[in-house]
Amino acid sequence: MTTTLAAPEGARTDQRRWWALVAIGLAQLLVIVDTTIVNIALPSAQHELGMSDAARQWTISAYTLAFGGLLLLGGRLADRLGRKNTLIVGAIGFALASAVGGAASGPGMFIAARAAQGVFAAMLAPSTLSLLTVTFTEAKERAKAFGIFSAIMMSGAALGLLAGGALAEYLDWRWCLYVNLPLAAVAAVLGWFVLPKVEGHRETKLDWISAILGSGGIVSLVYALSEAATRGWGSGLVLGFLAAAVVFVVSFVVRQTRVANPLLPLRILADRTRSAGYLTIAGASFGMFGMFLFLTYQLQAIMHYSPFQAGLAFLPFLLGNVLVSTLLSRRLLPRTGPRPLLVIGLLLMGAGLVVLTQLTPDSSYWGLILPVELVVGAGGGFAMPVVMNTATAGVEARESGVASAFITTSQQVGASLGTASLNTIASSATASAAGLGTVGATVHGYAVANGWGGAIVAAVAIGVGVLVGPKKA
Repeated sequence: MTTTLAAPEGARTDQRRWWALVAIGLAQLLVIVDTTIVNIALPSAQHELGMSDAARQWTISAYTLAFGGLLLLGGRLADRLGRKNTLIVGAIGFALASAVGGAASGPGMFIAARAAQGVFAAMLAPSTLSLLTVTFTEAKERAKAFGIFSAIMMSGAALGLLAGGALAEYLDWRWCLYVNLPLAAVAAVLGWFVLPKVEGHRETKLDWISAILGSGGIVSLVYALSEAATRGWGSGLVLGFLAAAVVFVVSFVVRQTRVANPLLPLRILADRTRSAGYLTIAGASFGMFGMFLFLTYQLQAIMHYSPFQAGLAFLPFLLGNVLVSTLLSRRLLPRTGPRPLLVIGLLLMGAGLVVLTQLTPDSSYWGLILPVELVVGAGGGFAMPVVMNTATAGVEARESGVASAFITTSQQVGASLGTASLNTIASSATASAAGLGTVGATVHGYAVANGWGGAIVAAVAIGVGVLVGPKKA
């Protein structure tokens, strides 16, 4: 009788783990999709709410800066309060902020709602990877789960463009925010029943000064890079914020070496493979989010695709990413170790971006853009499961939240820096190519910026190869 009952119990436990992956995946999808879903709908929102161009930019920046700037604090909250609790509270708060944004009657209300989304995303996101780590402990299942999770993390931005295009074209731009409500509800309710209860470490102190220093450094740097596009690098405002960013970041690092409960324990970065993982996702996001920005404008403004058609045009990126991350990476990692997959993945992404230097107003989607998306997506599929798999390996349980948070921090900071700096490069290149006409100069700017993005991603690949070394995982 005992033997007969063991199998069903084991099957129930197995099903519970995969349902937990659904809840974790939905929670992660919420925060990643929202980095891009509003982009395609923004022209409609700007017109209806009477936003200026400056306010339009802050509807994106308010989310990414609040998210990236508060993630480390969110990771510490997850360690202190318990990851299941912070995931559920974060999902509910994210839904409420989305509802306010969808009902916005003016620019101020809309931007404030986007910032609130970022705050709750910073509470939610650090819980996902640490919960995944404790849910899947068997090597084969763990590799499969991390492959699926990494595909969600890297493909969510492209999925946001697809969903945003469909909602903006066939419903209304406000549904780009309302769509978060059912997703958040399912993640929170399902999570309540199936997620493992990981006790919080109440002795973990919250270092608010470090949170202010870290957030201040990120916000100052991204703001300076954004303003350089219109004010120029010699602007006193730009130079002032760059200097402030240096002061904030240096002060943050120094403080982490001196306080008893640092927001980011530097010992987490002492593992070379883990540090290489953080560098990988930052470099990949730097180039990828810049590519999404320029291709969105190329498809809609230059090639005259509708919002939904532009969203569909990003499907090859999703295809390449999902197939490689779920079918290849998880099988190769135990054999090769992390180094080859990280380096090959980044080099593929860099190569795809460099090919986009051939972008012109007459470029073919089928002959240029689609192949590039497949290559860049495949590159992300090789690298990201490795990052997910190694980020929390060997980290003490009381610090797994902050170690997980630093993955998403690296992604958001890389995305913010890439969008801001590559947009500045594109603007400068466009201004210097006025002889090509308005359309020609604009696309020339996209091409030059993508080339810089590809070069930086390739440089990161070399740095990662040196940092990890040949040792296997």
